[in-house]
Amino acid sequence: MLGFLKGLFPPPPSERIETARLILRPSRLSDWAEWAHVRDQSRAFLTPYEPTWPKDALSRTAYRERVRYYAQEWHRGTGYLFFLIRREDRRLLGGISIADVRRGIAQTGTVGYWIGEPYANHGYMTEALEAMNVFAFGPLGLHRLEAACMPGNAASRRLLSKCGFREEGYAAQYLKINGQWADHVLYARLSSDQAWPASPEESSRMSTPILASARSHFVSKS
Repeated sequence: MLGFLKGLFPPPPSERIETARLILRPSRLSDWAEWAHVRDQSRAFLTPYEPTWPKDALSRTAYRERVRYYAQEWHRGTGYLFFLIRREDRRLLGGISIADVRRGIAQTGTVGYWIGEPYANHGYMTEALEAMNVFAFGPLGLHRLEAACMPGNAASRRLLSKCGFREEGYAAQYLKINGQWADHVLYARLSSDQAWPASPEESSRMSTPILASARSHFVSKS
C-alpha cells in the first residue's frame, strides 16, 4: 500500500538554490494558502500572460494536483519547479521552472516564471533567473535553455536580455494565452554563454557545494 501511494504522489524533492536575497525550493503542500493569496491578489497582473485560469485555479484540490504533477516531473527528470522564497521573512514571491527537458541529442529545457505584483520590479526575478542559468548548465548538464514571451511584455524581454538570453525569432500564434492564440518572441541561452564553475576559493567556502557561482549555489539535502 505504501508503495502504491508513493507512486501516486512521489515525495517532494529537497533540493534548493540560495541567492543573495532568495531561497529557491520546490513547492510543498503547506504552501497552498500563501500561494493562493499572492496569485489571487495578482490576478489582473498575471492573467494577460498566462493560460486561462480554470474556475478552481486557486483551490486546495487544484493546488494539490499541481504539487503532485511537479513532483512527478522532477522525479522523471523532465521538469523542475521552484518557488521564490524571500530570505529575510520567508515570504513566497513567485515561481520559476525549467520544463519540457529534452535529453538525447537536444539537452534542452524551457524556462518559465511568474512573480506576484507587489514584488515585481525589485530585481527578484533577475536573481532567480541567473540562478536557473547556473542550475541548468551545471547540475542538470543542459546545453541550451529556451524562453518565449509575448512581444508586448517589455518587462520579460528586458529580463531575458539582462540574463544573457539572445532573441532568436518570432513565432506566430505560438501559445494559447488568456484564451487567445498569441504571438511570441523566442529567446535562448547556451551553456557556452555561462561563466562557471566557480573558483576553487569560492567552492571551499561552501559546506555542501555541487556547483557554485558568485551569485548562487545548488545544495542537495538528503
